[in-house]
Amino acid sequence: MSALVLGIGNLLIGDEGVGCLAVEELIKRYQMPSDVECVDGGTAGFELLPLIDNKDHVILIDALRNDMTPGTVVKIEGEDVPQSFLSSITPHQLGISDVLAAAALTDTLPKKMVLFGVEPKQLDVGIGLSPEVAIGMEKIIKVVVEQLRDFGYEVKNNGF
Repeated sequence: MSALVLGIGNLLIGDEGVGCLAVEELIKRYQMPSDVECVDGGTAGFELLPLIDNKDHVILIDALRNDMTPGTVVKIEGEDVPQSFLSSITPHQLGISDVLAAAALTDTLPKKMVLFGVEPKQLDVGIGLSPEVAIGMEKIIKVVVEQLRDFGYEVKNNGF
């Protein structure tokens, strides 16, 4: 088994950086087994394809606008994951949509795909999360660890 936890987003656009920051915190707080890779994908596009190729499990973390209360966490699974990026709020989400489409065409999509998204409050140029999204990020960190454990990976707490 192999897994990828991929945070995507732009750290220079406020709450849009939540995926990247969540991965950074996961790396800091947890000891991942060797078969789990945690990556800050930033705003990358097709260069992420080799990371996704032939993984058993892929967990994506991103800001997703769904007209909900800021900080609300949503879980999207399976075939619904690529669809959620089609109504993008930023160019990188189109890139992820293309990457997932390419993986589907080459028959290298992961066996299980999960997206944890958080409703952004502010998407203005600037560094840092709104308080609501910071709380949502904490929820995402916990549910990502639970999801990895449910998949069968041994994730250990670093004491944070």
